[in-house]
This record gives sequence, C-alpha cells and structure tokens, in this order.
Amino acid sequence: MSTRLLCFVSTVLLLSFLAVAGSANVSEASAIRTGLFDGSSLAGNDDGSTGAVNLGFTINFSGINYSQTYVNNNGNITFNSAMSTYTPFGIQTTTTPLIAPFFADVDTRSGNVLTYGQDSLNGRSAFGVNWFEVGYYSQHTDLLNTFQLVLRERGDIAPGDFDMEFNYGQIQWETGDASGGSGGLGGTSAAVGYSNGAGTYYEFPGSRVNGAFLDGGPNSLVAGTNVNVAGRYLFEIRNGQVVTPDPVPEPATIGLFAAGLLGVMLFGRRYLRR
Repeated sequence: MSTRLLCFVSTVLLLSFLAVAGSANVSEASAIRTGLFDGSSLAGNDDGSTGAVNLGFTINFSGINYSQTYVNNNGNITFNSAMSTYTPFGIQTTTTPLIAPFFADVDTRSGNVLTYGQDSLNGRSAFGVNWFEVGYYSQHTDLLNTFQLVLRERGDIAPGDFDMEFNYGQIQWETGDASGGSGGLGGTSAAVGYSNGAGTYYEFPGSRVNGAFLDGGPNSLVAGTNVNVAGRYLFEIRNGQVVTPDPVPEPATIGLFAAGLLGVMLFGRRYLRR
C-alpha cells in the first residue's frame, strides 16, 4: 500500500470514528430535557408536597406496582405518602420508598417553583419533575440549582419496566439554613439516590459530604455521567430491579483512540519511507 493511500484510509477511518462517537451527544448537548413536564406546578412553598398525582403508567419498583406518586419540594418523590423532611438523611436508612435526585432544603417561596407532569419522550410515555433554578431555605436565591427527574415507561420490554433519569444543569448550593448550612454551603449537605424502603437502595458517592456535588466539586453532578451525556444518570429498572446500563466510551477514551490511530498513521508513513 502506498504512503498516500495509507494516509487517506487512516484519515477516513479516524474521521468516521469521531463522527460516530460524537453523534450520540450532538442532539443532547445538555442533560436537562427542556420543554417537558411543565403541565402542572407546585405553588411556592417551604417543605410542601403535591397530593397523589398520576404517573400515566404503572411502574414496578422492587416488586411493588405504583401508578401514582407524591412530588416533594425538597428534591424527591415518594410513593406511600408525602414527605416534608428537609434535612437529608442516609438513603440507606429510610423505610420510605423514594427517588431523590437532590434531597435538600429547597425553598420556592421566592423565585422559581417546581413543575411536573406527564409527557412523551422518545415515543414512550414519561413523567417528570423539574426543579429549574430553585433556591434554598430560607428564601435565598443568590445561588440556584437546576435538576430534573424523569421516569419513562418501557412496557415494550415487559409490563412495569421503566427507565429513570437524574439530570443536572447546575448545582450551586447544597444546604439550607436549618440544616446547619450558611450561604447554601456546609452543614448536612444534599443526598442523592433511591430506596425501596426495605433495604434495596443506592446512594450516590458524595452524598452528605460538604462540597462534593457542587459544580467543580469532586463528585460534581453536572460533570459526571453513566451514559456519556454530562450531567445525566440513567437507571434501567427491569422486572422491578435496577440494572446497570450498557457501558459507553468516555470522552477521554475517544481521545485516546484518536491519538492512537493518528500514531498508527504517522508510523505507517515513516515505515513505508524506509
């Protein structure tokens, strides 16, 4: 193979790989799914909740079927009753089934309120809650958080199956004043995760650790991911159990692959010139 042909083929392979690898993120540059789940809102409040609201479908969460949920202002949803707790506890300790994208003392008496509702996502029914640019207790809006919970039914796989997304746009505060915090920081910081209330749970690393989840923190929620979209965390619930999503290449892996292929190109040219 001539040097010119080798370089051409290598370049084509490199560009093709980068195009394919990048295509997964082109249409979803942001983890937050905008323009959805805003059909209803919870009036500005401190530690309030909705009544039981319909999901629009039935989910099997650890062997129990739910078709309704309670949306709690403090960054979580529950299934058996509303929850007004504002200082986060260890998710592994709760006897209350809950899903918590950001369990902390959200205060919406000033600024934005949360919205929620049923919608359609990628051709499937979905229910979501938006905490967009919300402040913290007591009525502080100097720092704002944007996060989202999405439940998407997957009855195409099996009845009750669903996907769960935690999506993050910005995390500037971690604590309310009544949880030992000052200026939105310190004290008993936010917890993130889910529990069936009976011993099956997952709590994000960094929960209740000062500074961990903040933008730029060691466990920054907006920077991390398990699906190659920064700020998005996907959990697939099949037959009532959470399964690990298929692994995807991280941006660093893509970069290493590209660098390696470029090295092969240069080596090939040098080798053929001998």
